[in-house]
Amino acid sequence: MLKTAGIHHITAFVNDAQQNVDFHAGVLGLRLVKKTINFDAPEVYHLYFGNENGSPGTIITFFPQENARTGVIGGGQVSITVYAVPKGSMNFWSERLDSFGINHEAISRFGENFIRFFDPSGLQIELVEREEGTPSRWSFNGIPAEHAIKGFGGAMLSSVASEHTMMVLEKVLGLHRVGEENGLVRFKGFGDIGNIIDVNAANANWGNPGAGTVHHIAWRAKDYEEHGKWRELLAQIGFQPTQVIDRQYFNAIYFREPGGILFEIATDPPGFARDESDEELGTHLMLPEWYESQRDLIEQNLPKIEVREVEGI
Repeated sequence: MLKTAGIHHITAFVNDAQQNVDFHAGVLGLRLVKKTINFDAPEVYHLYFGNENGSPGTIITFFPQENARTGVIGGGQVSITVYAVPKGSMNFWSERLDSFGINHEAISRFGENFIRFFDPSGLQIELVEREEGTPSRWSFNGIPAEHAIKGFGGAMLSSVASEHTMMVLEKVLGLHRVGEENGLVRFKGFGDIGNIIDVNAANANWGNPGAGTVHHIAWRAKDYEEHGKWRELLAQIGFQPTQVIDRQYFNAIYFREPGGILFEIATDPPGFARDESDEELGTHLMLPEWYESQRDLIEQNLPKIEVREVEGI
């Protein structure tokens, strides 16, 4: 049976591009590892943040669009994106969020403590301490590597057909059901990061897409051969996956699971260093070759952004 290690990346809609960079790089300390465009809408950035090299399981990506309509978090979406931080880091992060005037609250579930807060567009985020996962080597804007976000702890899914979504997680993706508590069911993949998924046990009401909501969640395929097997399996069981799409830094297939959430299967290779050196990741606007002839026009239509240190209050 095919099994995914866990999350490859999560992609969300947000508003202002510079605000997005200031928050996720400046406040959370993630590295901007790739600056490119939405291949389907080249007037919109596609920004990728992660650990020092954007390893699978650490990558949050954004489509920032100024004055985008505000979404409503709900069914058919990833409702919470969870980041893992090293053990002993929660006080650091609580104090850091306070220093930036970011409201947050303490949440507990399945014997773990979380800090919950929102990004400027309304994306719901949590931090949790985990032993698992390789420590990040990226340090920026006052965040020492010893407290830096490792990558995803996991995610909470909000399904309009929970039993069907849980069936997909367990019987198709190969996650193991490990617990149930207070209306949530927990699943776990074999990876050491991005591997813990919580799902609502009762069906949720539909959300509405827009800024502050997640567009899709991508699951890991270790290589191109396994990726092909995933597509064959999904087609056989009637999920009507897309053709394999070259996203430059991974290959992708998409399908909508019965609970309304857009799922993707993405390959671990080739990664983000295929067109920039490790040292220069995220410093250039990278375009696929079929857009290079339009580079001047594309650059004129995109807002200027920079990774910069930001100060608290």
